[in-house]
Amino acid sequence: MTDTRIRILVAEDSAVTRMFLVHLLESDPRIRVVGAVADGQAAFDFVVRNKPDVVLMDIHMPRLDGFEATRRIMESQAVPIVICSANTNVGDTAIMFRAMEAGAIACIEKPAGPQHPNFEAAAAHLLETVKLMSEVKVVRRTARPADPVAAPAAAVLATRPIRMVGIGASTGGPPVLQTILSGLPKDYPLPILIVQHIAEGFVGGMAEWLNQTTPLHVHVASHGALPLAGHVYLAPDDFHMGVGAGGVIVLTREEPENHLRPAVSYLFRSLAQVYGPDALGVLLTGMGRDGAEELKALKDKGAITIAQDRESSVVHGMPGVAIALGAAMYVLPAERIAQTLVALVQRRNGTERN
Repeated sequence: MTDTRIRILVAEDSAVTRMFLVHLLESDPRIRVVGAVADGQAAFDFVVRNKPDVVLMDIHMPRLDGFEATRRIMESQAVPIVICSANTNVGDTAIMFRAMEAGAIACIEKPAGPQHPNFEAAAAHLLETVKLMSEVKVVRRTARPADPVAAPAAAVLATRPIRMVGIGASTGGPPVLQTILSGLPKDYPLPILIVQHIAEGFVGGMAEWLNQTTPLHVHVASHGALPLAGHVYLAPDDFHMGVGAGGVIVLTREEPENHLRPAVSYLFRSLAQVYGPDALGVLLTGMGRDGAEELKALKDKGAITIAQDRESSVVHGMPGVAIALGAAMYVLPAERIAQTLVALVQRRNGTERN
């Protein structure tokens, strides 16, 4: 009889934590742990010989760390890699995002022990993420030239200037955001507000990583700040982010939406209310439907809306729902979104360069 369970390799240098993760994973009848190794080199060697369905990878390990092991695996065998780390200081999480840049497709917080009050929720999230990522088809990525961006429709060109960009993302979002922001000029003439669903404690490291790898100024948002052109603002842990009177950033702990806080829905709804046709909304890869209906509300207000296409999405849940609702004026691969943001603003704001 064929074993259809998801085959997982655990790479973790702590013997106690490694045993804990193996026990946790095998508590799910759909999962079988086929290997447990203590360093990145052993993880690479195991993948070359056995090719599991998913690798659960720590960051700090001897011989090869999680970043270098991820890079080598993705250049060789290209299997789904989930970074699992307990470290939430800025330096360590910046390394984790480098691993995502190298090809890891998700990052999750390592569950604390069973006595911790958040253990059950963290354990359930780990199991759900591993099972979902096992279905993702990853390939060795090669850069391809972006296709020319079609000129916006006349109806788009005839409206008022764009004043604010809002972006929402979830699973698979960090490397897509890095691709988009890397493709924008350092003098991009608009502020960008971003809601990225991510494990608590990691947003500071994500901001640091994006600051190091893109030309824009990236911040964790502060309540009451006035967004500046060429600056990017990430929603902080456990706060919805939107805009208020005068365009200032508003952070609030109102009830979660779609079981999430921050929620893309809150950001997009806020942009629709404050900026209406002067906003531009982008919905990227992620599970669920957060932000999909609110992207439609933005479009109905006259705003420009973009959804990431299926082929370049790790999970096509959020943008897929938006597309099905008719919420997206443009459906684009990740590598074309930046030049589209530039072209639309140049044409609609009258800033085209000769």
